[in-house]
Amino acid sequence: MYRRLARFLAPAVIVIALGVSSTASAQLVLGFIDTARAISESDEGKALLAQIESELAEDQAKLEGLRDEFQSLRDTLETDADIMSDDERRRHQKLMEDNRTDFQFELQKYQRELQERQQEVLEEMAPKVNAALADIIELEGMDVVFERQVATFVNPKHDITRRITEKLNEKQ
Repeated sequence: MYRRLARFLAPAVIVIALGVSSTASAQLVLGFIDTARAISESDEGKALLAQIESELAEDQAKLEGLRDEFQSLRDTLETDADIMSDDERRRHQKLMEDNRTDFQFELQKYQRELQERQQEVLEEMAPKVNAALADIIELEGMDVVFERQVATFVNPKHDITRRITEKLNEKQ
């Protein structure tokens, strides 16, 4: 909810900030950060995300197995449908439907777990990102910093994501 509100309000704040007098706007220093990218590109973030991937590898393998099983069932039905009895064909189609249901259930479970784990990484790294951001804000004398996703276009000179990532790597 807050994220939606922020995405709605942030462009309005930008417009208001840019609408100040020309002398004041010349002094306004803006920055944009893609927090998720800064974390995922940092050394610690990469390690944490690799750990998640490793821990969920068994679930990933299960999904791939279900997908391969479905593909095999579908291929068999396509090649042998003409020689199968009606009962065999119905049984085979039921197996495919059951497999598809299992796959969708497991996929949703996997995606939910992956999202929760990625959120944990974001929460764990947030204080470090905030500290790095504070350093850059102070160093650059920035007035306003926005999350990158709130803007339609950002001039690369205002994107501080790479510098945040470098700070995170320095502090590690």
